[in-house]
Parts: sequence; structure tokens; C-alpha cells
Amino acid sequence: QVQLVESGGGLMQAGGSLRLSCRASGRTFSNYAMGWFRQAPGKEREFVAGIGWSGSSINYAESVKGRFTISIDDDKNTMYLQMNSLKPEDTAVYYCSTTRTGVGYAYWGQGIQVTVSS
Repeated sequence: QVQLVESGGGLMQAGGSLRLSCRASGRTFSNYAMGWFRQAPGKEREFVAGIGWSGSSINYAESVKGRFTISIDDDKNTMYLQMNSLKPEDTAVYYCSTTRTGVGYAYWGQGIQVTVSS
């Protein structure tokens, strides 16, 4: 059973930083991609950042490029999202996800709230 557990969210003022963590368990994660998504109130869930488990490929949404950094710690089976220069429009529930062969992003964490005040 694949399990993903996010932590590290909270309330931050605009311009501040937060780091999200996603601890994964339940299978070997080699050769699978992982990613962060977010959903703001009244909006669709959107892609934020993705990374290959080996860290060989990384991509970001245009809205977070230069401010957010995705990384993984293979030994800890944990993915991170360092969020700097936060803006009120970054306010959302953030989800971590990992892929399933032939399906794409198929496993999801429970989500964690990030609120950025102006």
C-alpha cells in the first residue's frame, strides 16, 4: 500500500519561506516520478513541480520558477518543496503525488494547507 504523508505547511507572511516534506512508504520508488500539486479554493488542482526519483529530471510550473525548489532524499524516501518569496496567490492545499506505471500521477497524500498573508 503506497502511502504519502505531507508535513510542514502553515501560515506565513508574503515574502517568507516554508518547506514542505512528503514521506513516502509502501514500495520501492526507483523509476517513479514524484510531484507537488496544489488546489486553491474554487480552482482546479494544478501542477507545481515534479522530479524523477533519481533527481534526473525536474520541472516547475511557470508561476513558481525561481522561487520553489523540489528535491528528494533517497535514503529517507522523502521529497521536499522549498518555497521562498511566498505570495498570497500561493495559498492553497498542497498535495504530494507519485506515479503508477501506465497511469501517471495516481497516488496522493492527504494534502496540507499553506496560507500566505499579504
